[in-house]
Amino acid sequence: MKKKKGSVFSGKAYERIKNIVGKGIKSAEEGWLVSASAFTKLKHSMPSLHSFCSYFENMAKSHFVSSKVLEKKPSIANFGKVITSRIASILPHVELVQIKGMGNSKSSHSFFDAMAKGLGIGKKKGIEYAKLRKNHLFKRVLIANRGEIALRIIGACRELGVESVALYSKQEKNSLVVKFADKSYSIGASKNYLDIKKIVEIAKKVKADAIHPGYGFLSENADFAKLCEKRRIKFIGPTSKMISVLGNKVEAKKSMISNGVPVIEGERQSLKDLAHAKETAKSIGYPLIIKASAGGGGKGLRIVRKEEEIEQAFNNTKAESKNAFGDDSVYMEKYVEEPRHIEFQILADKYGNVIHLGERDCTIQRRHQKLVEEAPSPALTNELRQIIGESAVRAVKAIKYEGAGTVEFLLDKSGKFYFIEMNTRVTEMVTGVDLVKEQIKLATGAKLSHKQEKVKIDGWAVECRINAEDPAENFMPSMGTIMNYLPPGGPGIRISSSCHAGHKIEPHFDSLIGLLICHGATRVEAIARMSRALEEYSIEGVKTTIPFHKAVINHPEFLKGNVTTSFIDKYGILEQVRKGAEKNKNGKAELPADKKILIVTAAVNQYLAKKGGFKANGSKMSPWINAARQEAMRERSLEE
Repeated sequence: MKKKKGSVFSGKAYERIKNIVGKGIKSAEEGWLVSASAFTKLKHSMPSLHSFCSYFENMAKSHFVSSKVLEKKPSIANFGKVITSRIASILPHVELVQIKGMGNSKSSHSFFDAMAKGLGIGKKKGIEYAKLRKNHLFKRVLIANRGEIALRIIGACRELGVESVALYSKQEKNSLVVKFADKSYSIGASKNYLDIKKIVEIAKKVKADAIHPGYGFLSENADFAKLCEKRRIKFIGPTSKMISVLGNKVEAKKSMISNGVPVIEGERQSLKDLAHAKETAKSIGYPLIIKASAGGGGKGLRIVRKEEEIEQAFNNTKAESKNAFGDDSVYMEKYVEEPRHIEFQILADKYGNVIHLGERDCTIQRRHQKLVEEAPSPALTNELRQIIGESAVRAVKAIKYEGAGTVEFLLDKSGKFYFIEMNTRVTEMVTGVDLVKEQIKLATGAKLSHKQEKVKIDGWAVECRINAEDPAENFMPSMGTIMNYLPPGGPGIRISSSCHAGHKIEPHFDSLIGLLICHGATRVEAIARMSRALEEYSIEGVKTTIPFHKAVINHPEFLKGNVTTSFIDKYGILEQVRKGAEKNKNGKAELPADKKILIVTAAVNQYLAKKGGFKANGSKMSPWINAARQEAMRERSLEE
């Protein structure tokens, strides 16, 4: 019997298969055409449903499968081509080559994954590096922090199925943290966020089996971690012993040197007195920097460029260190001129496994506070990234660290790098990892399930720290109530914030409004998204650092990746912001009558609300007055 060309079958068997397939295709054609026709008729008979019907009409037509190709060349191969091309056209998110590749897989997973992706129902799973042991998760976690980091911890707990308990001061009883936590407890005055005994007592009262300190506040307080250990509450972070080691920068540097991690030249002992400081300065040479042994967060630092400055710098650093950390011991090292600040994010389990998740470039700083960050760093080659990453892992293993943390380095102009310090900071940008979740899991005893070679960097990300400060007035804090809050959105944009319209910026806390993070496939795309997001980010009622960030992001040298820690001063960024603010102030015209009316209405509304003297229909305030007030607050020209 002669085989038909292009077919794996022959004779009657082939004809039977072709007839069966043909009937199936014809039924599919008729079904989709009937559906399309029905929606067409409904569209014309009911104009109000025009958009709705058009959508389904087009969808039905797009599923129409033509059998004309089979009629011209009736073969199984051609049938496969028809089906493949139709799947590709119906599922726009799936490439033709993906569908063809399904046949090479013995598993059916590839087919279903591609179908889910094409239909837009496939969810990109977050990467999980720490594998939980069965029934070893916390039941209840107390959050010893506030603001955006508290919200991040609440979200992580919720996804893990862990109950969250928040703390709040008397100024924050209406905060989003209180709203979203499973339970919340007042700690009274804002200063009580640092009262370790009070916090631990609340944890015992609510039967929390762990405390998450977030960052800042008590996250690097050895006494707090020790009290938690004593009361048998898991401290989600390093052990008290480890915090003590990390807190003493002199001892940390000794450990790095003994394990082959490069450090900056300097005195490896705390300076005994002024005479010791002067003697050490002569051996190191200028410029140099005096640092607090227990320092961090940019506090307890003085740069000394000549011998005449040594006495004042030494005394001031000791005084600031004593005030900020309760420890006035200081040390000295060579000052690296115009370096980059590079940090490596690490994860470490209690079994000795350590991986790094790439680096962040935190070079753009003011008074040692990081204002703009990007990942990966444009200054690192793949080879240098590997070398520094291996040093970061070696540093963590050297001190037997457990959990999530950051190893910080300085990178000089020649490509040499030096260990600065290590802390408990966590941020995820380009690895698809929720580090807060990983941190919680590692604290339960979870084991890292990924090797270093499995860690992949996905695209590029830029982060701007938006503060309630006026950069035109040398970053003067801006207290008050946020009257209008409209964050940006869209692909690749994320905001970590606890602010909203009506939120009060208090003098008792950090001025952070939110962390704006923009991700893109390339550095150019990430910066373009950040530029757009900054333009769309609308915050009224307080001054913010958004003008500063605009000036940085759009600066030619930043776009080229040419930045150092002196970037702000070197390129006169603040002067540029001041000129822009002055120009906007001078360019404002006289307010028209209607806007003046809105201002007066808003002011009267606010006065009556405080007095409680005006009620509409015996209940809530007039919606017309509220509308007028909102309209007034939305007008940018009403800003001072």
